[in-house]
Amino acid sequence: MPTIQLRTAVPGPKSKALGERRTNAVPRGLSHGTPVYVAKAQDAWLEDVDGNRYIDFAGGIGCINVGHRQEPVLSAIREQLDHFLHTCVQVTPYENYVRLAERMNEVTPGKFLKKTLFVNSGAEAVENAVKIARAHTGRSGIIAFEDAFHGRTMMTLALTSKTHPYKAGFAPFPGDVYRIPYAYCYRCSYSLKYPSCDLLCARHLEDTFKRVVASEDVAAVIAEPVLGEGGFVVPPLDYFRVLIDICHRYGVLFIADEVQSGFGRTGRLFASEHYGIEPDILVSAKSLGGGLPLAAITGRAEIMDAPGPGGLGGTFAGNPVSCAAALAVLEMFDRENLLDRANEIGSHFQKRAKEWQKRWPLVGDVRGLGGMQAIELVKSVETREPAAGETKQITQYCYEHGLITITAGSYSNVIRVLVPLVVTSEQMDEALDVLEAALRMVAERHGAVAQVT
Repeated sequence: MPTIQLRTAVPGPKSKALGERRTNAVPRGLSHGTPVYVAKAQDAWLEDVDGNRYIDFAGGIGCINVGHRQEPVLSAIREQLDHFLHTCVQVTPYENYVRLAERMNEVTPGKFLKKTLFVNSGAEAVENAVKIARAHTGRSGIIAFEDAFHGRTMMTLALTSKTHPYKAGFAPFPGDVYRIPYAYCYRCSYSLKYPSCDLLCARHLEDTFKRVVASEDVAAVIAEPVLGEGGFVVPPLDYFRVLIDICHRYGVLFIADEVQSGFGRTGRLFASEHYGIEPDILVSAKSLGGGLPLAAITGRAEIMDAPGPGGLGGTFAGNPVSCAAALAVLEMFDRENLLDRANEIGSHFQKRAKEWQKRWPLVGDVRGLGGMQAIELVKSVETREPAAGETKQITQYCYEHGLITITAGSYSNVIRVLVPLVVTSEQMDEALDVLEAALRMVAERHGAVAQVT
């Protein structure tokens, strides 16, 4: 039986009624990508309040890599609920916080002594990584990247690149943040080609130390190993080695923001492993908690110990129920073939998407690592003008036909795949059939001629 089952037009009457209530009760700043309200979820599918069932390509924006409501995670949560919900680790600590920290120190890249701090969200983790880097180095400057996204708090907005809707109207932001181009080869800031470019975008960091901010004033460079909100951009495999070598020559720390790319999404437990790098600090969140809020800052022990007692923490940080869920998530990665499955999902998507790219000029680029895949849509192959309006039409067609998708990119013209890694091959085909139909509809509507038949 197909997973997609639509009983009403989308949105259905119950979702519409909830949407009206929401308009009166919730501020407009909390936007949503689809007008449907969820009633149930399992594995890689969602069911709304009207009984319509969808395949989930959003995964809670990357929080459900292991799948919705997986039994090992639910069992761990139930067991913890029988003991206690909250005590605050800063008042009366508990064993599973320590055990999870030990596991994170084991599984993150880097053959050195590490320590881990837990907080509630990716943005909070990035904030703490910045605090720790500044405490360790005695420097204040942070270098971030064009097209980066690190969160919606004031410090993380300073690090985030995209202006609308994230930054506009919220200034001023914290200072001592500087920005350089990312290795976005499809839209190279220098109009060069890899590998003849000799990774000028990475080597530009050294020029930044000479022309923008002195290296002795920079605490850290922070980067996503694969851009998340910025469009699932994958740098060349030697990019980060060059960048980190420059950092360490000048005593600058490297922070890897793996909030979206971590926990199996790219076919490795952490995307940093693809590049053979060992970040000084690694930030993770989203799928760590298996659906519950939890984030981690893991780093070299001497760096993590820089802040004094009381300098780090938070009332709900490292909640015991979330820690129990995270331990179950890590056990699932130990026992099951989720990393292999991520790579299979990536190959499955790439094969179909490359066919679309040949067929329709609308598909400008196909890219990704493992199960972290995307297509970038353009109005013209030659000009690469972003097709943001067409992208919105495609996502609407998808949810109206049983597929939940989300967009990304500084130009809002990227459709990304964050499907739970437990998705079946049949479900993938079903979902990709919907996405293909959406692309065909939009391409034909806008007069795009197929390149091959």
